[in-house]
Amino acid sequence: MKLTADWVHDASVQRLFSAFEDRGYQIYFVGGCVRNALLNCAVADLDVSTSAVPEQTISVAKSEGFKFIPTGLEHGTVTIIVGDHDFEITSFRKDVETHGRRAVVAFSDNIMDDALRRDFTMNALYADRAGEVIDPLLGMDDLKNRKVRFIADAQDRIKEDYLRILRYFRFHAWYANQDEGMDQGAMAAIAENVEGLGLISKERIGAELRKILSAADPVRTIAAMENCGVLAQIIPGSSARALGPLTLLEETTGSKADWQRRLLALGGADQSAKLRLSKAESKRIAAFQKAMDRGAGSAETAYWYGKNTALDIALISAASLETPVHPDLSEQINQGSSALFPITASDLSKTVKGKAIGDTLRALETEWVASGFAKTKQELLANV
Repeated sequence: MKLTADWVHDASVQRLFSAFEDRGYQIYFVGGCVRNALLNCAVADLDVSTSAVPEQTISVAKSEGFKFIPTGLEHGTVTIIVGDHDFEITSFRKDVETHGRRAVVAFSDNIMDDALRRDFTMNALYADRAGEVIDPLLGMDDLKNRKVRFIADAQDRIKEDYLRILRYFRFHAWYANQDEGMDQGAMAAIAENVEGLGLISKERIGAELRKILSAADPVRTIAAMENCGVLAQIIPGSSARALGPLTLLEETTGSKADWQRRLLALGGADQSAKLRLSKAESKRIAAFQKAMDRGAGSAETAYWYGKNTALDIALISAASLETPVHPDLSEQINQGSSALFPITASDLSKTVKGKAIGDTLRALETEWVASGFAKTKQELLANV
């Protein structure tokens, strides 16, 4: 098997590989870039693995005049910049001690040691400068069959790093054959170790869940997470029940798939804190909750809280009830989001004074919205 992606033969890539191989070091592409190239998926990062230890990697960079950043020397990683490309170069490693998230590693000159410490067989694929694939753990079969499988014993891999529980589900959502069931050995190991997720930072949990929910069809993956206790562990009180109908509604209404809308559909306690979401993401959740409490129609919701919140509520409410959305949903949302309240403070200045101006404005605006934005300026001011 050989990679045919253009980046394999890029001049910067070839220059980097020559610099290491000319000095007797092994050097290979590894992990995601190899996996995605073989699946004809987009490749974001070019990760590289080498038999050179970090000090030797830095020496190569200095000798060749490459810019470098000692990204994570204790874990064997140096970032080298060649031309327009950043390469994260990590020395072959083997685990000495693992603590559920952090590992003590020793460097190795054996590619098999490096492969055995990785998480899934489809991530233990390497490629040389010509694009020839090296497959020390027979991961190509799993990749071809779209099967996410832990390397060796699933229990051991999970206990080395509990984040691998969520990575397993992320890889399943993105790369697995969705018509095939979950690997039962993996699911049993995950269920037995679910409390280990308590050792993982909320930011990392949030980042992984964001990626899972961003997959084209995460429904079976999230359902499996619920069945084995993972979903309750990371978002107590959440449920996957509405997710399937929601993804179908996204498709039938032409609405762009939205990971945070899908998160809102899961429900559960205090999502912002549990997942350490950004201020903007937390603000969206707060707007959704306020709008739900208000219980207004789509047009009113779009006026008070914006188009996105109105669409979120309409789709999630329909998904929860397993009903279609209102046929005029788009028109209602556009009506509310484009409506302009016809009264200003200056219209009240002759009859209302001080703090009462703000109170009166709010009351009139509520009245106007409740009328379906139909009352005119004169009608609203008639009784002021």
